[in-house]
Amino acid sequence: GNDYFKAANFPKAVEAYSEAIKRDPTNAVYYANRAAALTKLTSFPDAKADCEKALSLDPTYVKAYSRMGAIQFFMKEYHKAMESYQKGLDLDPTNQECKEGLYSVQSKIQAGETDTERAAHGMADPEIQAILRDPVMQNVLNDFQTDPKAAQRHLQNAGVMAKIEKLIAAGVLQTK
Repeated sequence: GNDYFKAANFPKAVEAYSEAIKRDPTNAVYYANRAAALTKLTSFPDAKADCEKALSLDPTYVKAYSRMGAIQFFMKEYHKAMESYQKGLDLDPTNQECKEGLYSVQSKIQAGETDTERAAHGMADPEIQAILRDPVMQNVLNDFQTDPKAAQRHLQNAGVMAKIEKLIAAGVLQTK
C-alpha cells in the first residue's frame, strides 16, 4: 500500500490497505493509511470511518488524530477538526502535523468568511444540537444577551466554557 501511495496510485493503495486489513483487522496503522489514501480520493466519509476505527483500536495513535483533523477540515467540520488536532497534541505536544492543522483550523475560523455556511454545518451536528437543547446552556446563552455579569460567572465553569468554545468553533455562536 505504501508504495502505491508514494506513486500517487491511490485506488491501488486503498486496495492494498484493504487487503492488509483483511489479514490483520486489529492493526490501527492499516486503517489510518487507508484513510490517507481515501482522503486523496476525496472519499471523506469513508476516510473518516477508517480514522474512527483506527482510534478505536489505538486511542494513542497521534497520526490517526491528525488525519481525522484533516478530513474534518475538508468536510468543513472545523469544530471537530480542532478537537481532533488538540487530542493529538495532548498525546504529543511536539507533533507538527497537529500543530499546523490546528493553526489552519483556527485561521479558517477567525477568517469567518463562511459564517453562515459554518453555522449551518454546526447546527446539523447532533453534538451541537444537544448543547443548544441543554436547559442550563439555554440559560447561559440567554444571560450572554441580557446579563453580562452573569455571563462572566458562567465562564468560570470549565464545562460551560468548553461548550461555549465548541459553539464558537462550530460557527453557531459569533464573537463579533
